[in-house]
Amino acid sequence: MEKPYLSPLFFLFLFLKFLSCSATEYHDTYKDTSIIFFTNGRAFYFFDVYSLPILDTPQPNQEIRITDGHSVNFNGQFPSPSASSVLISLLPNQTAIRLRSDPPPLQLIYVTERNDGVSNIYFDAVYNQASRNARSRSALESVPDRIQIPLLADNVILNRVSMKDKPTVSGEYLVYVSTHEDPGIPQESWAAVYSTHLKTGLTQRLTPQGIADFSPAVSPSGTFTAVASYGEKGWQVDCEVEELSTDIYVFLTRDGSQRVKAVEHGGWPSWVDDRTFYFHRKDDDGWWSVYKATMPADGPVLTETVTVERITPPGLHAFTPATSPGNDKFIAVATRRRGSDYRHIELFDLVKKEFKELTRLISPETHHLNPFISPDSTHVGYHKCRGEPKGDESRQYILENVRSSIPGLSLFRFIGQFPVFSPSGDRITYIRTTGPSGKIWVMNSDGSNNRMVYDKMGFSTAWDPVRPGIIYTSTGPSFASESKNVDVVSVDIDSEETDNYKVLTLDGKNNAFPSPSPDGKWLVFRSGRSGHKNLYIMDAVEGEKAGLQRLTEGPWTDTMSIWSPDGDWILFSSDREQPGGRVFDVYLIHPNGTGLRKLIPEWSGGRTNHAYFSPDGKSVTFTSDYSAISAEPISVPHQFQPYGEIFTINIDGSDLKRLTHDAYEEGTPAWSPKYIEPINVEDPMGQYCNFEDCRFLKEMPSPSAPPFPFPPTQPPPPPPTQPPPPPPKQPPPPPPTQPPPPPPTQPPPPPPTQPPPPPPSPTGIAATVASTSVLLTTFTLDQPNKVILAV
Repeated sequence: MEKPYLSPLFFLFLFLKFLSCSATEYHDTYKDTSIIFFTNGRAFYFFDVYSLPILDTPQPNQEIRITDGHSVNFNGQFPSPSASSVLISLLPNQTAIRLRSDPPPLQLIYVTERNDGVSNIYFDAVYNQASRNARSRSALESVPDRIQIPLLADNVILNRVSMKDKPTVSGEYLVYVSTHEDPGIPQESWAAVYSTHLKTGLTQRLTPQGIADFSPAVSPSGTFTAVASYGEKGWQVDCEVEELSTDIYVFLTRDGSQRVKAVEHGGWPSWVDDRTFYFHRKDDDGWWSVYKATMPADGPVLTETVTVERITPPGLHAFTPATSPGNDKFIAVATRRRGSDYRHIELFDLVKKEFKELTRLISPETHHLNPFISPDSTHVGYHKCRGEPKGDESRQYILENVRSSIPGLSLFRFIGQFPVFSPSGDRITYIRTTGPSGKIWVMNSDGSNNRMVYDKMGFSTAWDPVRPGIIYTSTGPSFASESKNVDVVSVDIDSEETDNYKVLTLDGKNNAFPSPSPDGKWLVFRSGRSGHKNLYIMDAVEGEKAGLQRLTEGPWTDTMSIWSPDGDWILFSSDREQPGGRVFDVYLIHPNGTGLRKLIPEWSGGRTNHAYFSPDGKSVTFTSDYSAISAEPISVPHQFQPYGEIFTINIDGSDLKRLTHDAYEEGTPAWSPKYIEPINVEDPMGQYCNFEDCRFLKEMPSPSAPPFPFPPTQPPPPPPTQPPPPPPKQPPPPPPTQPPPPPPTQPPPPPPTQPPPPPPSPTGIAATVASTSVLLTTFTLDQPNKVILAV
């Protein structure tokens, strides 16, 4: 019998049909749904970038706010003169700009989260009030007071959302950190250093594949870049949430080649010349301090040939150092002193070996972060919280839209913990973290009717799927031992009675994280009644008195349980692989105790928690340390677990997607069956700047000598005043619609004033950098239209 002939077109049809089915399944899982999650502290930051002149005694009226009061703006840099000319050439309205005889007096490169909560790098050219007055009734009145452009293409078309950080412009190139590439290894950071040609968009990765780099700094000539990096040893999951065990690596900026380890144990490098940089580390005496590294004038750069000298003395924490080209007189540092709850910016005199205060004299009860110095050493910049908004400045949001990379899915950052949508998606219950914190609140999804419904301390929330207005929570202390009194309660949020709750558990031994079955008959929860935290099931209405079924048993912790929408599975987190440690994985089990399996079998040794089913039960969202840490923790305010990011994955362990990219701790995600329009909802109870500095900076070693004092010659700080109002905001131009071109094949030409280095030593970079004359820009704030170029 002749075999039937199957045309190649038939196989092509089957292949396309398979792709179509896969795409439909993917689309249906996320279509018309929303995910909501909590971010630690981020709702209260309201950072703007400011500048102060470096004078004997700074005054409040000398502080200039450079950024515009919209969103969160941080990690600024003043561009060098050569970079300034390149940046101005990128501006859209150059005809008007060229009518001026000099460039704008204030130029800034910085990170901003104004693009739907996702960071990008911007350039602002700003005329201050004096220059506006000077330009009145002139031909330049059409020139805006602020010209603002993004320096990187917006990858909306490519659906690539990532964190951008720590930018520097060197010549025609932007050097920065991005997290858009997954190394494919659990608990490995996605942070890597990239270089983008500003005029063409050609981008290349400078960090080797499989390696993470943080806090890049480019040398004055642009020849070298220094970074904080783990190298090949990777992130230590168990202990690195405060100080990272990074070393300082140096490589050629043009292509990332000739990479060598220059210093062991250090972070946040800052170059003063092409063979000298400062960095910070926590010393053996317990103090964060600034050090200077000097590379050899010739010969290979190795940890054995680089000279390291401690610069700041013990007695206070000094970190995130900044310097300027050729500056051998002082550095700028952030400090945390004994007896102070605030981080401030100070100068350290390298000749007199003493500190000089800056920001405490102006805003004594405000945190100031991550200083940077102008190329001519006349101004210091930093970012701080701007306070309550004025005019059209950004408000505090209770529900903040974050750009989603998944079609059909909207994503929201929420101001409270354990936010959960009601079954219909029209209400949200959550734990308030400010004001009457720790209490249970409910609001409509548009932010209206926001009210407290349970006035006792609680954590975790869940809605009853069949009885409207009934929510479940845990009342008592969180992060408590098995023997602590914690109970599961149901709360009728629509009842007008004051006694609107019912305690469902009888044994108060840490009963928590209740989740109802989809028919509303049962509750799964964790309990420490056996001496270990395991899972149990009880009646959802009558509670434990109607009977109790034990679901898991063992000398470990099973917790954070959630029932699947079809009732077949229960998700939970467990440390059963390493009981009592910091390792948690997500597991699935049937309600009858069978079918136990790990959600992602190949993961181990990390922390994955707070799993939540998609509305169709085919996918799961959770928070995890899969992508490790994205920035040095000391460079941001306090984060308990800065590695927490939000992910989704299919229940078969396939198709992992990272949803959030930032340096903050994100957690307690929940998935709604209703699509919420991606808009921001203002918080009527706005509390601005309500965040704390890194808690580990409170740790002050017992002094063997009196603590390093504030300079005795400084006058008492004057009362704080409001910074001058910002110039009117100009909308940024629309983002580019084309993806960036492929990486360049040719490196940038070397700086004209820098002789080419000799052939490299087989063991590393030959540090033959001679002293280099550097072109400096002078900022003259009392003459804002005058910019002096000096050699």
